[in-house]
Amino acid sequence: MEHLEIERKFLVKSDGFKQKATSQTRIVQGFLNTDPERTVRVRIKGEQGFLTVKGASNESGTTRFEWETEITVAEAANLIDLCEAGILEKVRFEVPLGKHTFEVDDFLGENKGLILAEVELKHEDERFEKPDWLGQEVTGQVQYYNSQLSLKPFKEW
Repeated sequence: MEHLEIERKFLVKSDGFKQKATSQTRIVQGFLNTDPERTVRVRIKGEQGFLTVKGASNESGTTRFEWETEITVAEAANLIDLCEAGILEKVRFEVPLGKHTFEVDDFLGENKGLILAEVELKHEDERFEKPDWLGQEVTGQVQYYNSQLSLKPFKEW
């Protein structure tokens, strides 16, 4: 199936990633639909807007359908006004390591204190280097999905 996203997600145990980051971007995002079978996300990432549809995850939580298209920031801002409660804000750091790039999200607002790292893979059992700041794996743990963090923020755990 085309448009498959394969990624693993981890908690981050230290801020050692910040010195190695090649970029950092502020992200604001909301969800038009948080149904786990088909989430619909609206995102403003820096100076770009995106509309993304994600399907249900497979059993391991590593693979799911993802379709994304770029929209204008104005369109994204208008759609965010229509989103369900629980708008997420975070700063994303891109940290290259070996053949991969980790996307590290340092959450703000209701999810402040939560830092998650994701690495995108070509196949589920692809090997990758693990940096020393990487903590416990949380791949497939639904409470760490952005759609669920918008419904039940980290500060309420």
